[in-house]
Amino acid sequence: MASSKQLIAMIRSHAAGDDDRFLAIANHIASDARKAGHHRMADEIGTLVGSLREETDERRVASRPTMIAAPRGELASLVRASYPETRLSDVVLADEVDKRLRKIVREHRERGLLAASGLLPRRKVLLSGPPGTGKSLTAAAIAGELGLPLFTVQLDGVITKYMGETAAKLRIVFDAMQGARGVYFFDEVDALATKRGADNDIGEARRMLNSFLQFLDEESSGSLILAATNHQELLDRAFFRRFEAIVRYDLPPPDHVRRILTQRLLQFDLSGVPWSEVAATAQGLSQADIVAAADDAARDAVLEEGGRLTGATILQAISDRKHPDRQ
Repeated sequence: MASSKQLIAMIRSHAAGDDDRFLAIANHIASDARKAGHHRMADEIGTLVGSLREETDERRVASRPTMIAAPRGELASLVRASYPETRLSDVVLADEVDKRLRKIVREHRERGLLAASGLLPRRKVLLSGPPGTGKSLTAAAIAGELGLPLFTVQLDGVITKYMGETAAKLRIVFDAMQGARGVYFFDEVDALATKRGADNDIGEARRMLNSFLQFLDEESSGSLILAATNHQELLDRAFFRRFEAIVRYDLPPPDHVRRILTQRLLQFDLSGVPWSEVAATAQGLSQADIVAAADDAARDAVLEEGGRLTGATILQAISDRKHPDRQ
C-alpha cells in the first residue's frame, strides 16, 4: 500500500500542477506494490499511469502557445526561440522576489485593464544575482506563465569586433520585438553594458553600450525585456535607469535548501533526512547546484539503493557538488 508520505507527495505535486512528479510517484507506488507481491494492484496502477500520461501529453500540446515561425535569416543566429512550460511555482524564490515577479506577470495578463486607465505594464526588468540562483529559470517561468515564446538573445552572435556591426545586430533583435511579441532575454548582459570609463574600455565598447541604451529607450512593443547579470557592479549607471524593476537574487538560505530538495524529490520518502545537516552542507551552493545534487541523489537511490533515498545519499551528492575536485 502507498505510504502516507507518498500520498502527501502526490497531493502536493497535484496542487503544484506538476504532472510529471505526480506520475513518477504513482510509478513508485506501483513498484513498491509489485515488490510486496500485489501484482494486480501494480498492473492496474501501471495501466492508469500510461493512460494519464497520454492525456497529459495531449493536454500539453493543446495548451501550448501557438508557435510563431522560427527566426529566419540573420535573426536566427541572434536569438533562440523556445516555448517553456515552466511556471513560477517551479522556482524556489525568496517571498519578496516571488511576489514582485507575480505582480509583473499579472500586469501583463491584465494589460487591457491597465490600458483603460492610461497605464502600461512594466516591460523592462533587470535580474541580478550570483550564478545559478534562478535568473534564467525565471525568464522561462515568466514566458510560461504568460503563454509567450521565450527569445534568448545569443550574445556571442550579437557582439563582434567590427566597428558598428554589434549595433546593427542589436537593431535586428529590437526590430523583431515589434513583429513577434514574446519574452526577450539578455543573459549576462554586462557583456553589453559595462561601465563607460572602465580600465578595459575601448571606443567600440562605448558605442555598443550607447546603442543598446538608445534601443532600450526607443523600444515600445508589447514584448517583455528581461536582462540578467551576475556582476551588477560592472554595469554602467545609465543602464539601470532604463529598467522599471530590478529584482535581486541571493544564494538559497537554509530553509530554501529543504524546499528545493523536497520539491525535486517528491517521489521519495524524506522523513529520515537530517535537514539541519543537509542545509549546513549545502551552504554556499546555488539553487542550480542543489537541484543537480538532488538529481544525482535520485539516480543513486534508484540504481544502487533499490529506490530508497537516504540522508547519507543526499549529503554525499551535495558534498560532491560542493567539492567536485574530490570526486
